[in-house]
Amino acid sequence: MVYDPDLDILMVDGYRHTWKRSDFLIESRALDPVVLPTGHVVACDPLSTRDDAPFTVTVAPGTYPLYAWVATQFKRGRQIDRRNALLELRISDKPALTWEMALLEDESADDIKGDDYIGYTVDAGCGALADVEALKALWQWDFSRVESVYIPRPLPPETAPGYVSAVTDEKTGANVAVLSSGWGDGAYPTFILRDEHGEVTGYVTDFLLFPNA
Repeated sequence: MVYDPDLDILMVDGYRHTWKRSDFLIESRALDPVVLPTGHVVACDPLSTRDDAPFTVTVAPGTYPLYAWVATQFKRGRQIDRRNALLELRISDKPALTWEMALLEDESADDIKGDDYIGYTVDAGCGALADVEALKALWQWDFSRVESVYIPRPLPPETAPGYVSAVTDEKTGANVAVLSSGWGDGAYPTFILRDEHGEVTGYVTDFLLFPNA
């Protein structure tokens, strides 16, 4: 069976999960809204790639809320860590009843074997959900500009681990928000959520903190 997370459980403020002798408390954190001038959404590690393509499923251009679902880890009652479990680009407040893996034009669910998944590769320990035009603008920056904006010293106060947001396309106001990707480098799937009428309610990247949850 293709990997299918229990998003209706994981995306509940205050959900508590026990895994590998640790307790995790999951809470949502509102980030800067995402400006989508084209509605073509890309999920990627924008600091280590320059060619990720948008998903086949698009939405109307606009500005949409972005949320990090942050898992605080406790062991024997003591907080020891905070990690991002999910990144949600919320298109609608309608309840999501179904979700499917988000795919690119050259990808097919038929290619997924067993409990595997299709996702994007992370090499710089971060992830994003952004408009393709915002990313194209970012990928034109030189390294010194990327470093000064997205790897600032000192790091800003944490709304979510590793979170930094900046406008990359002044013409449209499109922005790219990045945050730490779960346990770090790897490959992470994104899912398209739909309401009872099949309309898109959001895109959610699962950073696989609890792959069997």
